[in-house]
Amino acid sequence: MNKVIRMEKIYKNYKLGQVNVEALKGIDLEVEEGEFISIMGPSGSGKSTLLNLIGCLDQPTDGIYELDGNRVEKLNDFQLSEIRNNFLGFVFQSFNLLSTLNAIKNVEIPLIYRGIRKKKRRELCEEALEIVGLGDRMNHLPNQLSGGQQQRVAIARAIVGKPSVILADEPTGALDTKTGNDIMDIFKRLNKETNMTIVQVTHEENIAKIGNRIIRLIDGHIK
Repeated sequence: MNKVIRMEKIYKNYKLGQVNVEALKGIDLEVEEGEFISIMGPSGSGKSTLLNLIGCLDQPTDGIYELDGNRVEKLNDFQLSEIRNNFLGFVFQSFNLLSTLNAIKNVEIPLIYRGIRKKKRRELCEEALEIVGLGDRMNHLPNQLSGGQQQRVAIARAIVGKPSVILADEPTGALDTKTGNDIMDIFKRLNKETNMTIVQVTHEENIAKIGNRIIRLIDGHIK
């Protein structure tokens, strides 16, 4: 199997005033194509830091990181943004939709950055919204959609560019139990039907178990 993510001896340190904080302490992690991984841990364990590094939103202090065969730990900001736009899709707890844009325009944003032509963008956006069950809500603004529907738009935006990996940060955290389960059903279907690799951070054990492997972090180490 193709290893989509490979991390070797990853350290991440922060400066808080005069104090040096070791957020990650020698993380080794491999994720194969098509896996569905859940990252868990108490507050301050390093799980959000790890997800930020996987998502090329931050750089490690030390160590090796390969994403889909690309060494990314030494790239500059422009190169990191290119990697994010071409290989990764993001889903956040707070949806992060633009309130003045309808569903299809929100989904379109990553494709605009890729320079894809308008007609092709429209086709891809319609396809992504159909996949998440919002074919009849494409022209609705975020405030005309329920929380669960807004998260579906966010998932459509994440998958529209057909990324190698979807990264989800507490994707059900702002939703009630039933709606959260519906969202996880979409992730399960994407993982099973398209072999899409998914890495999620969650504090909910029942949500974590939906993945096929749980990574538990404690004090910057994988337990």
